[in-house]
Amino acid sequence: MPETILPDAIELTKALIAAESVTPARGSVFDVLEAALLPLGFKVERFIEGEAPEGPVENLLAVRGTSGRHFAFAGHLDVVPPGQGWTSGAFEPEVRGGLLYGRGAVDMKGAIAAFVAAAARVEGGVTTLIITGDEEGPATYGTPRLIERMAERGLLPDLCLVGEPTSQHRLGDMIKIGRRGSTVIDIVVPGKQGHVAYPHLADNPVPRLVRALAEIDAITLDQGNAWFQPSNIEIIDLTVGNPATNVIPGEARARISIRFNDQQYGPDLIARIEEIVQSHAPAGIVKGRVYGEAFLTEPGELSTLISGAIRDRLGVETELSTTGGTSDARFLSKLCPVVEFGLLNATMHKLDEAVALPDLVALTDVYAEILKRAFA
Repeated sequence: MPETILPDAIELTKALIAAESVTPARGSVFDVLEAALLPLGFKVERFIEGEAPEGPVENLLAVRGTSGRHFAFAGHLDVVPPGQGWTSGAFEPEVRGGLLYGRGAVDMKGAIAAFVAAAARVEGGVTTLIITGDEEGPATYGTPRLIERMAERGLLPDLCLVGEPTSQHRLGDMIKIGRRGSTVIDIVVPGKQGHVAYPHLADNPVPRLVRALAEIDAITLDQGNAWFQPSNIEIIDLTVGNPATNVIPGEARARISIRFNDQQYGPDLIARIEEIVQSHAPAGIVKGRVYGEAFLTEPGELSTLISGAIRDRLGVETELSTTGGTSDARFLSKLCPVVEFGLLNATMHKLDEAVALPDLVALTDVYAEILKRAFA
């Protein structure tokens, strides 16, 4: 029987980049990952769910082992649109000056490749890969559906590592032990259109919306705490859509975004905004969507395990943080302790996204050390 050729993190990253996978992703990029996993003894299950506009989305669940400690790695193969102005093709991986360029190099195809290469070195226990094609989008049919599939199969990890690019200045200098929650709220204040010279025959919605927004903008939700910065409310859109100079508009709209810590709860925030809006505009309509609640994995076994592996392999002291945007860890935190750790995030979502080749090699080493410690 021919000897199995172990996957190389750099070559696998190149292959994943070359498989274009703008969110929601499916198809060839999952073919590449499945082909790398099957020779390592993983049982791979792929499924597609959802309809446009939030789907269809492909997900992959790969499991190796049947008993012992269960360690899960979670990530996403979808990427944000590349935009215009790349030095080379966004989906044409190219090495220049020790850097591998391509959309998804750090967010997060490089980390997925590094984990696969690490898993090739370490056996024992149960290893699971939870990989979605919809993390950069609404995530409706992504990781939540993977979690449902895992529950159906009785798969419950003991520990979970999400390979998001958490490093700030050098590999391993920061890991995420929690994230703030996120909600976006749309506000519509109806009025009655009319001529500006006859305001008594119209009903201008703009002043009522402005007063409501002023009250909302003045809110101080909290002062933060030991692990989280203060929650913040941001007005991100204000629209009347009135091209005329002599017409009182019949409607005014606004959108606000709230990033909140674990002292707040998404539905309560939406209800508070609705109360304020209706105090100024009783006919106002408020619709909110919670994209994720805040979560915290208290410092303990998992963060100590990861920090220790980073220290031993890289000689770096790691900062535990909850900063940044949301990730799919918000869903996975309901299963087990979750920590995020991956490549440098300096070029994520930017033109000419790139990863240093030595960082891919080093990340593979650290991931392998994490697995060894988890199964020890």
